[in-house]
Amino acid sequence: MKLVAAGFLAGATVLFIAAHLWLSAGGPGWLGYVKAAAEAGMVGALADWFAVTALFRRPLGLPIPHTAIIPTKKDLLGDSLGDFVGANFLAEDVVRDKLSRAELPRRLGTWVAEPENAERVTAELATAVRGAVTVLRDEYVQDVLEQVLVKQLMDREWGPPLGKVLSGVLADGAHHRMVDLVCDRAYEWVRGNYDLVMRVVSDQAPNWSPRFVDELVADKVFREVLEFSWAVKTDPDHPLRKAVDKFLVEFADDMQHDRPTIERTEAIKHQLVEHPDVQRFIGKAWGTAKTMLLDAAADPSSALRRRVAQGLASLGERLATDAEFRAKFDGWLLDAAGYVVRHYRAEITTLITDTVDRWDGPETARKVELQVGRDLQYIRINGTVVGALAGLAIYTLSQLLG
Repeated sequence: MKLVAAGFLAGATVLFIAAHLWLSAGGPGWLGYVKAAAEAGMVGALADWFAVTALFRRPLGLPIPHTAIIPTKKDLLGDSLGDFVGANFLAEDVVRDKLSRAELPRRLGTWVAEPENAERVTAELATAVRGAVTVLRDEYVQDVLEQVLVKQLMDREWGPPLGKVLSGVLADGAHHRMVDLVCDRAYEWVRGNYDLVMRVVSDQAPNWSPRFVDELVADKVFREVLEFSWAVKTDPDHPLRKAVDKFLVEFADDMQHDRPTIERTEAIKHQLVEHPDVQRFIGKAWGTAKTMLLDAAADPSSALRRRVAQGLASLGERLATDAEFRAKFDGWLLDAAGYVVRHYRAEITTLITDTVDRWDGPETARKVELQVGRDLQYIRINGTVVGALAGLAIYTLSQLLG
């Protein structure tokens, strides 16, 4: 395009010289119109060549003021471009309006609701999880588990929260099933251990006691214990059950408010955490979890991936069909975008200004010229043509007025 524009200038120059020489040799009068048009075309072409060239470099290498604008003003241009983008494209109302009209939740939900798309997203998530888990160094994760999770557990008292949980269980009556199970097992144990009861009673009997007396006493003791365990098993309002309930209620309250009970709970906690088996479990926890996670992520038929895919498809179906839920999701998305724009707009526009700032001046001019230089050469061509027409019109007007 530079050659084309230069060709127009060269053509105007040749035409001007030819017309001038012909007129000097006594040529016809209409050559004056040609000469005027060619002369004005040359002026227009030269003026626009200077204007276009001055954007990118100094014309003819001369230090003319206000030339080589892009190389010398690139930092200012970068700042202006960043401010323009921040004010007009990253304004909160603009971003919110664009996102709301895009209907992203509905479109996303419709897409994810398709089983193959849900599987695709799940596969990508699995790849990301495998990459993240593989990159994490085991010793760092283990340090986090020990220093953060275990430390948090050790720093907090276990008594009050455990007592609160136990109080809730007792209030709901959920413990009755456990009491029933214990009573059933106790009755079964007594019924199945007649010989053991007989032997214990015989061993505790005095040496002078006749053997048949010991057997009668042991049999009586066994039947009383069996009858008692049966009564506890079958009677929901048995006094022993009431006593157990009362004990559990008092124990739950003591765990929350009685300082000696809380301190004993803390001592048990320390003994439990410091036990070698527990320490080994903590040491191997991340390795075990990592292996399970990697295996589940790598296996397309694993329960984890199936549940994730089903959950995504269900979420997509709800986004596509539930207008109320979609409106909530859209509100969350708009609020998140608004927050990002409000707090990080400057950092986003800095990406533009910093990038331009790192560019070399001549290199910047070259990049810009490669992008828009072709269109700028049309300015030179138009300058030549318009200049020639303007010169022709001015010369014609002067002839008419003369």
